[in-house]
Amino acid sequence: MINETILLDYEAEVIEYITGDVIFSENQRALFYFQVQHGEVKMYNLNEDGKEFVQGMFKDGESFGEPPLFGDFKYPASAIAISDVSIIKLGKTAFFALLKEHFDVHSQMTATLSRRLSYKAMMMKEISVYPPEHRVLTIIDFLKQRDGNPVDYQVELTRQQIADLTGLRVETVIRAVKQLEEDEKIKIINRKIHR
Repeated sequence: MINETILLDYEAEVIEYITGDVIFSENQRALFYFQVQHGEVKMYNLNEDGKEFVQGMFKDGESFGEPPLFGDFKYPASAIAISDVSIIKLGKTAFFALLKEHFDVHSQMTATLSRRLSYKAMMMKEISVYPPEHRVLTIIDFLKQRDGNPVDYQVELTRQQIADLTGLRVETVIRAVKQLEEDEKIKIINRKIHR
């Protein structure tokens, strides 16, 4: 997202987290810009029954948790390391100074946030209207497009992660995946989904 050299020029620091470490918690005050250097982070909410809903997964070069910085509200979700991860962390004041002095970065940030809003709108529609097979296929196609639309795309998510991203139960995802395979909309190779 933002060139690491620029971030370090504004006194960002690199923080190491191990799998399972909480980076920030829901309702915590937003004070930092976060960008994944290496590894993977998940933002999620838990309902009253402990069911998890994944808001997003972020990997090398991607930033997360920015809307509360712009809107001056608390984090609406928690973020956790789902692998060992290095994160570049920049204070809010320095982040806004960087954006003010680098219009190209500001423009890039606006485009990223717009894509995320589009994704959220798409997922809200999927969750409220469509059957499980359609929801699973939509998330697969979204990831495939995000990764450059390869001819044979291998989904790196587990069935549980797909469930968390679509608001479905893992059992429902398993049934939907089997149905999609029968309908020849996906292939299963070595237990991995391909599209």
